[in-house]
Amino acid sequence: MKLLRADNLDKNYGTKQLLNDVSFLIKEKDRIGLIGINGTGKSTLMKILSGKDHSEKGSIDYPNDYKIGYLSQDTVFSEDISVLDAVFEDDTPVMKAIHAYEKALVDLAQDGENPAVQKAYEKAEEAMNKEDAWLAETSAKTILNKLGILFLDKKVSELSGGQQKRLGLAQVLIQSPDLLLLDEPTNHLDYQTIQWLEDYLTHYQGALIVITHDRYFLDRVTNRIFELSDGKLYEYIGNYQSYLLQRAEREENEKKSLHKNKQLFKQELAWMRAGVKARGTKQQARINRFHDLKDKVIGSSDKGSLEFSAGTKRLGKKVIEIEHANYTINQNIILKDFELLVQANERLGITGANGSGKSTLLNIIAGRIPLDSGVVELGETVNIGYYTQTNDNLDESKRIISFLQEIAEEVKQQDGSVISVTEMLERFLFPRQVHGTLISKLSGGEKRRLYLLSILIQQPNVLLLDEPTNDLDVETLTILEDYLADFQGAVIAVSHDRYFLDKTMDKLLIFNGQGNMTTFFGSMSDYVERVDQNASNEKVKSVRNKKIDTPIADDSEKKKLTYKEKIEWETIEEDIATLEETIETLNTQMLDNSSDAVKLQELQATLTATEQTLEEKLERWEYLSEFVD
Repeated sequence: MKLLRADNLDKNYGTKQLLNDVSFLIKEKDRIGLIGINGTGKSTLMKILSGKDHSEKGSIDYPNDYKIGYLSQDTVFSEDISVLDAVFEDDTPVMKAIHAYEKALVDLAQDGENPAVQKAYEKAEEAMNKEDAWLAETSAKTILNKLGILFLDKKVSELSGGQQKRLGLAQVLIQSPDLLLLDEPTNHLDYQTIQWLEDYLTHYQGALIVITHDRYFLDRVTNRIFELSDGKLYEYIGNYQSYLLQRAEREENEKKSLHKNKQLFKQELAWMRAGVKARGTKQQARINRFHDLKDKVIGSSDKGSLEFSAGTKRLGKKVIEIEHANYTINQNIILKDFELLVQANERLGITGANGSGKSTLLNIIAGRIPLDSGVVELGETVNIGYYTQTNDNLDESKRIISFLQEIAEEVKQQDGSVISVTEMLERFLFPRQVHGTLISKLSGGEKRRLYLLSILIQQPNVLLLDEPTNDLDVETLTILEDYLADFQGAVIAVSHDRYFLDKTMDKLLIFNGQGNMTTFFGSMSDYVERVDQNASNEKVKSVRNKKIDTPIADDSEKKKLTYKEKIEWETIEEDIATLEETIETLNTQMLDNSSDAVKLQELQATLTATEQTLEEKLERWEYLSEFVD
C-alpha cells in the first residue's frame, strides 16, 4: 500500500501562521475533504503537497514512484499549445503513445490522403498495441467527453476561463495519479458533470484531497475531513454530515473547557495582582500556568461570530418586469421573446448549461447590457446589489477598514439597531487585528468575502448573485444563506451549487441554450430527480417502441396467448428486473476494476451480452402485452 506521510509542517505568510506543527497520513482510497475559513491555508497546504510551495519546517515522505496530480484554482497553460498537447503532456510511455495516436487521428481527419500522415497513423497504432494503451485511451476519451473537451486541435488561447479549468481537471484525471489534489474542481461545471465527477471519484483507485464549497459533493465523495483552523489541523472520520456532528461535539467540549479555564484564570489573576513576595523558584510553575491560561482565554474570544444581519430599504409592489426580450451575441441566442416578472421576496435560482447566457441575464437586469429588443422595467424603490464574479470596485491598494468605511460608516440592522463597520467585519469573520491589512494581502477567498460584505452593507432590497458559492468557504456560505433566509427583498442567483439552491431558492429558471428556458417550481434536487426519471423513462420507452422480429408467421388474426406464452408472461417482468439489477452491478464492478484491463474486458463482454438480452426481453414484453386479457 502506497502512503504519504506529513510530519510537523510549519508555514507562515507574513506574520500569520498558516500551519503549526501539522502532521497527517494519507492512505490509498482516502477521500479527504479539506475545509476551513478562507485564508487559513487550505490552498497553501495543497501547493506544499504538490511541490509548488514548501514548508518552513517538517517533512513529507512518500515512495519514489508515488505520483501526485494537482488542479489549482488558477489553472495556467501556455496559450501557444494545443488542447491535445495540454491534456496528454505526461511523459509516461502510455501517455506518449496516446498523445501520438490522438494527434495522428486529428491529422488523418484533416489530410487523410497524405502518405506521410497515413504512415504516422500506422506507427501510432503500433505504439498503442505495444504499450497496451487502448483501455487508457478509452478512459481518457470518456473523461474528455464528460467534461466537454471535444476540440483537441484547438489552441488553449481559444478557450474560455471555464473551459481551461475543465481542461486542467481532465488533465489530472487522465494521468490517474496516486494522489489527486483538487482545489475547487466543481467551479464552472454544470450539475450533470458534477454528478459524473462524484461517481468517478467515488470509485477512484488512488487517494484524493479536495477543497470545495459544494457540501453535497463533500457528503457524497469524502470519507475523511481535514479542518484547518488557527494553524491546527483537526481530523474527522466520515463524510461532511459526520464532520458536522463531530465538530459540534468538539466545540461543546471546548466551551466546557473554556469555562473552567476562565474560572482558573480569575483565580490566577487575583494571585498575580496580589503581589505575593515569596515568588521564588517554587512559584514559577504557577506563573507559567497563568500565562498559558491567559493565551487560551484571550485567544478564544478572537474568533469571529457566524452571525450577520443588515436592514434593507422598503421594496414597493413593482420590482422587475421583462417583456418580449430578445438578445443574441455571436449567433448565440440568449433570450428569445423572454418574459419575466419578479415580485417582492422572490427567490429565483438560475442554472443550466455553461455559455447559455445566465450571467448575461443578470447584466441585462442590472442595466449593463442593452437588449436587442424588448423592455426591462425596474420599480422606483428598487435598489440593486450586484455580486459579480470579478470583484468589481474592490480597490486592492486600500486597507480593509478604509475600503468599507468609504461605503458606510455604520450599518442599520433589521431590528433597527446600528452597529459600526468594525463590528460588522468581525461578524463576517474578519478579526479586529486584520482590519488594517491591505486588501492586496488577502487570499482570493478572503477578497471574495470582503467583496460580498461590501455589497450587503449598502442595504440593497434586490440582490443579483452571480455564482456566489465559487471561492467562498462553507462558513461564509452559511452566513450568506442565513442572511438570505431573513432578507426582506428579492433574490436572483445564478449557481450550479445544488446545496445552495436547495437551501435558498424556491423557483428555478433553467437555461437550456439558444433561448430555450424551463421554469420549475421546487428545489434543485427535485428538478434533478425529475430530469433523471424522465431520461430513464424515455430510454425504456425507446427500447419498447422498436419494431420486434418474432417467429410468429402471421399475427393479423391472433387474439390471445398460447400456453407457452402465458408461462413466459408470468415470469418476464421478474426476468427484466433481474437483468436491470445485473447491469447495475456490472457497471459498479467496472468502476471498481477500472485499473485491471483483463477483468474490465471480461466485465464489458458480460455487460454487452446482458444489455442485449434485456433489450430482447423488453421487445418480447411489448409483443406479449398486446394479447394479455
